[in-house]
Amino acid sequence: MSTDPRLAYEGEVAGTRPVAETRAVFGQVMGLVAFTVGFFALGAYIGRDISGGTGILCMIGALVLFVALNFVVRRSEQLAIALLFGAGLLLGIGLGPVLNEYAQSDPSALWQAGGATAVFVAGLGAYGYATRRDLSSWARTLFWALLAFLGLGLVFIFVNIPGENIIWSVLGLVIFGAYTIFDFNRLRRAGQEWAVPIAASIFLDVVNIFLFFLQLFGGGRN
Repeated sequence: MSTDPRLAYEGEVAGTRPVAETRAVFGQVMGLVAFTVGFFALGAYIGRDISGGTGILCMIGALVLFVALNFVVRRSEQLAIALLFGAGLLLGIGLGPVLNEYAQSDPSALWQAGGATAVFVAGLGAYGYATRRDLSSWARTLFWALLAFLGLGLVFIFVNIPGENIIWSVLGLVIFGAYTIFDFNRLRRAGQEWAVPIAASIFLDVVNIFLFFLQLFGGGRN
């Protein structure tokens, strides 16, 4: 399980900012991520009993909103924030049935995945933000790695490979772990105009990492 609209857009952040502005942008981005996670949780509760088809439509809708916010952010930050929260809500609704299944059959997997995600993102995010290296050169490599990863997912649909769910999850953690470092490094150099797109990227890192850990702790189920 993974979802990421970065195949549809690439954001470039360059240069450095005064310390006060950097801290202000960091606080804004983290606040946006926290609120979006809250909308995601609300959506998961709302969508816990929806059908699979409705869930897929909600996830497609979330993808559209994630892409759209990158086009409207320069015109209206408020509208971009609304699209971000709406995307988080729709994504939560779409994944609601899956999370509800875990909650009923193996609730410990949810708590373990949540804890592991917090530690994983905090550690890699801290490294990405603290390093003075400009990691913008990672963008192209990560983009192609993500494409290859999704291509591997298509192969797994048609070819049965022993332990494929574990392989998929571990590779997903590697790729989105690298994206976490990259996105927090962008945050270090970002101006306020990039707060919403970077918040969207970090939120997607968190969600994908959580889902991969959930697969691992939940026994690799689909």
